[in-house]
Amino acid sequence: MKIKREVFGTMEDGRTVSLFTLSNQNGMTVKIIDLGGIIVSIVAPDREGRTADVVLGYDNLADYRENPVYFGALIGRYGNRVGGAEFELNGTVYHLLKNDGDNHLHGGGVGFDKVLWDSSIIEEDGTRKLELRYLSEDGEEGYPGNLSVRVLYSLSEDNALSIEYFATTDQDTVVNLTNHAYFNLAGHDAGSITGHRLRLYADRFTPVDSACIPTGEIRPVKGSPMDFTVMRPISEGLSREDTDEQLQNGCGYDHNFVLDHPAGGVEKAAEVVCDRTCRQLTVWTDKPGVQFYTGNHLDNIPGKGGAVYGKRNAFCLETQYFPDSVNNEHFPSPVLRKGERYHFTTIYQFSTVE
Repeated sequence: MKIKREVFGTMEDGRTVSLFTLSNQNGMTVKIIDLGGIIVSIVAPDREGRTADVVLGYDNLADYRENPVYFGALIGRYGNRVGGAEFELNGTVYHLLKNDGDNHLHGGGVGFDKVLWDSSIIEEDGTRKLELRYLSEDGEEGYPGNLSVRVLYSLSEDNALSIEYFATTDQDTVVNLTNHAYFNLAGHDAGSITGHRLRLYADRFTPVDSACIPTGEIRPVKGSPMDFTVMRPISEGLSREDTDEQLQNGCGYDHNFVLDHPAGGVEKAAEVVCDRTCRQLTVWTDKPGVQFYTGNHLDNIPGKGGAVYGKRNAFCLETQYFPDSVNNEHFPSPVLRKGERYHFTTIYQFSTVE
């Protein structure tokens, strides 16, 4: 696996934003910038060996600096939503920015997706990796503790993009890191994700209210549009949007699924197949949940190469602690204690099916 570094653009203060191209011998490439750890491109082959870029994004730095829908971004300090934009930890209530109605979303006004990370190319365990580092200072976006974060990206010869997240803190805090890549396995400019089929290794999900905040219930998926325990078309579930309360609350799929695997092991979380190209994406993680989102709020956004991204032109599979888990004691805890180490892995592997 090779990694190449080049200039992507310059910040207003003169700092250089670098573009890293990870490539393997199978013709797969992944491009990442050190602004926000953003995945700007994933080029993968289809069954006939033809390649296409399968993630949505922009052509230039200016658009990525705005990036209101978080295309490809590394999300933190806390991915997904915090209800009421506050939480209590060790008897202290912490107030966060309300940037999603009355709630807090994806780390706030200047989350990890908006900062320039320290970047380097390293070799670890015989593999070349892109390393990003960032120190989130105590009080940043309302969160306690100086949080030292390290993220590693690597690409294997079997077309697997691995993202490893590490963090330590000098004070008890909460942390929930993820990536917000928008996928369309027919190509980023291919339009609707109709024709994609999904399987989730989850027989439960966390229902949400009309603001997409979990109600606290953990509900079986059986008999509902949330049931992807066997592979089926995404469009099949969306066809019930007019009658299903959960799909109405999420404006489509925007829900956390409770993964079946036990904590502590990197196991299969999801599989998606595009019938048009026979590309398959398999997601592996040791996180307890995955947010399945169907691009419900993409509103004719100008993107790469003149593409325009509309509603349901992509899907996301964001591995995570559950949304608002800071306010639900029976959800897996996102609390990171002083002296502990946060370490999770997510793998996006590309292949083809017959």
